[in-house]
Parts: sequence; C-alpha cells; structure tokens
Amino acid sequence: MEFEKGLVIRSTGSWYEVRDDRDGHIWQCRLKGKFKTMGLKVTNPIAVGDFVRFEIEDENENSGIIYEILPRVNYVVRASVHKTAHSHLIAANVDQAILIATLVFPRTSLGFMDRFLVAIESFRIPGVIIFNKQDLLNDEIKEFQTELMDLYTSLGYTCLATTAVTGEGLEDFSQLLRGKVSLLSGHSGVGKSTLVNTIAPTLDIKTQEVSTFANKGVHTTTFAEMFELEPGTFIIDSPGIKELGLADMKPEEISHYFPEMRTRLNECRFNNCQHINEPGCAIKDAVSGGEIAFSRYESYLSMVGGGDNRR
Repeated sequence: MEFEKGLVIRSTGSWYEVRDDRDGHIWQCRLKGKFKTMGLKVTNPIAVGDFVRFEIEDENENSGIIYEILPRVNYVVRASVHKTAHSHLIAANVDQAILIATLVFPRTSLGFMDRFLVAIESFRIPGVIIFNKQDLLNDEIKEFQTELMDLYTSLGYTCLATTAVTGEGLEDFSQLLRGKVSLLSGHSGVGKSTLVNTIAPTLDIKTQEVSTFANKGVHTTTFAEMFELEPGTFIIDSPGIKELGLADMKPEEISHYFPEMRTRLNECRFNNCQHINEPGCAIKDAVSGGEIAFSRYESYLSMVGGGDNRR
C-alpha cells in the first residue's frame, strides 16, 4: 500500500480536505475506522494544520482515506460546545496565534485579550495582538491604546496597529505572517477577514458587516480553515474563539501563564498561594507597587473565579 503525505487544510467534521505533498492537489479524505485521540479528551481526532498519511481511494472521485496523523509540534483546543468534559481541536502545528482586537465597534475587552493570551501561553505558542480599525479611534482612545500596546509589548507580545481603510500597518502585518502558520482569532466584526483580503485579495474570505443594532458581528466561519497566502505562508481562520483555552486549566495553574506573575511565583510566602487574600503574596505586592498592571490582575481574578470575561 502506497501512502501519500499531506496537510489538512479544512475540516467539516467527518470529511477532511488534504493537500498532498507532491503537487498540492487537494483530496477529500475520511478517517480509516476509529482514531485514537492521542490521549486528549477531544471531540475530533484531527485538526487543520495536521500532517497525515493517506491512501488515494478513487482518483476520479478525488477521495482518500487517512491512516495516520503525524506527530504534532503543538495544538490549540477550545471547550467543546456539546460535550462538557471534552475539548475541540482547532488547529495543530501553529507558529503564532494572532488576536485581532478593536477598541471600538465592537470593543474587545481586556479580559478577553488576557484570556486569549493565557490560553496560548498554555499551548506554548507565541502571541500577537493586532489593534485594528485605527481610523475609528479618537485621541483619547488612541492614548489608551498606546498604553495597552506598551503594556503587552513589555510582557513579550508583539503588538501592531492596523486599518484596511488607510493601509496603516498592513505592510507590517504582511511581514508578520510571512513564512509562518498563523492562527487568526477575534470576535466577529473586528475586521479580520477584511484585513486578510486587503493583503491577499485573491483569497476573498467572506466578510459580514457589524450589526449596528447589537454592535456585534455575525459569525461567517463555522469550521477552521487554512489558507495559503503565498508559498510557505498560511493562516488558519478559526471560529468559536470565545470558548478558547481554559478548558482543562486548574485555578492554581493560571498564574503560570501570566509572564509577569510566573517570574515572581517563588517569592510568595506560601507555595500554594492563590494570590487573592493570602499574606506575604509577591503578586499582590507587585500589583500594589504598580509592577503588575491592575487590569491584568483583574483578569487573573476573573479566570480563577471562573468568571466569564470573554466579551
């Protein structure tokens, strides 16, 4: 039996679009029998970005059967909508995770940004925040945005300011993507598809207007999908990002995924310190002293308390 090697570029639940390594031909593949999920409690065994071995079943029908998932460098999951104890694999083998955020129309909350960053820290994937729709910001909001960009840059995250309207930041955005596999996330209506279509017009990713009534966008993507912008440069457009991340995280783990807390954890008086109301807590002292941003500490408390700061 001769196997082909390929890259999963789209998943629709039971069928997978696999691009072969030989000439980039795309095959409609299904799984051979019951697949093990590699010890993960997930609802789907394969994700976009996975490399697989498959056999061509019918050349005329363009169909194939996947026999093996090759080892992953990393993966990203979100909480499953249907199965409470399970997660849903969104993507595999990702070089960076990019959050497209907007401070107006719609406003991405700091809690949501922090939740996203904590989630991708837990997957050990570099994080990027793109502040989009610069053309809609007044001076006061621009000043606030500069403070935020300084804060997140100081924590090790790349930040960019962009708008498709004037072209600001688009060349930097394009450079940031080059030669990488990037997972793109963000609430509906933040202009994710418009940004990508502006730098890669041939893709023509579907966009929908923000509904003024609710000031929230309408979801256009239902399954994660991978697009090639140029040879070696891929983006994964991911739906359902609100459920990202904290699926399997225990409250005591969360501080490990805040870089500014991680470096201070061994300075607390108690080694099981939750950084809430314990005496001798280095984290609370750093917040009081202005060394840890209060907004980040608020996000931490919300996550530990199981609060929903996803808006």
